[in-house]
Amino acid sequence: MSPLTETVLFVFALVALGYLAGLTGYLKAETGDALSQFAVGVALPLLLFRTMVEADFHGAAPWSLWATYFVAVAVVWTCGHLVTTRVFGRESQAGVVGGVAASFSNLLLLGAPFMLGVFGQEGFEILSLILSVHLPTMLMASIILFEIFGRGGGVHPLQIVREFLRKIFVNPLVIGILAGLLWRATGMALPGLAARLVDALADIAGPVALFSMGFGLRKFGLSGNIRPALALTVLKLFLMPAVALGMAMLLGLPPLSAKVAVAAAALPSGVNSYLIAMQFGTGQGLASNQLTIATACAVVTTAFWLTVAQAVFG
Repeated sequence: MSPLTETVLFVFALVALGYLAGLTGYLKAETGDALSQFAVGVALPLLLFRTMVEADFHGAAPWSLWATYFVAVAVVWTCGHLVTTRVFGRESQAGVVGGVAASFSNLLLLGAPFMLGVFGQEGFEILSLILSVHLPTMLMASIILFEIFGRGGGVHPLQIVREFLRKIFVNPLVIGILAGLLWRATGMALPGLAARLVDALADIAGPVALFSMGFGLRKFGLSGNIRPALALTVLKLFLMPAVALGMAMLLGLPPLSAKVAVAAAALPSGVNSYLIAMQFGTGQGLASNQLTIATACAVVTTAFWLTVAQAVFG
């Protein structure tokens, strides 16, 4: 077994173990929620904090990297919206859910440990450049579309800004990134005890995040909406990484940055589409089915796109 294949299987095996723990009742449902809260609220913010403090971002070409990834997001979000509304005849609110489901990669719970396992710390540093703008960008887009489609039309700029700021500055991931950048600006090393505490919690972020993600998948399952969910899964797992691959070649990204961008685009969807569906009160089944199907299929498709990226970029 190649190291790449073994790493992909290892990552998804941790997800599967979490799923089985929930499915069999070996651990209580509250355990999965607590693990997820710990991962998102403590371990992953500290991992991002440490990365911002210690990372060497030279040569990562952030503008080209961002363009590569977010052009793929825009293309696939638009396609997801149109497929949901025009092909399957769903309402505009469900179209927003479809767009998010097709384009919002799980860069946090799955992406962070995945990049660390496949590309090491240097690859995760490049992913952190995407993460630093991914959540604010996607959140703003979701809020704007929620205003347009979820409230009967009419965008209210002040309300959009207020809602955006309210959500973004209480987000522990954003706090971890900003705190890391602020500490980096001081030029000081972390005190010994603080560094040990940060390392201890940051080092377990990956396994805990993957296990809690698998546990969370147990909640969703499959219940109708299979055809549109499959169509959105194809957009997410094939069109999005294909667009990212083309953009990386067009913009001449450095090899590692290109491979990280393609791998990030190839990751399955996160839970955000389901949360937006809950807000709209529509498309919950579509979002949950797509999330479950995409995560299961990604075991194979992610390895495929990593192989393609390795062949193209070396």
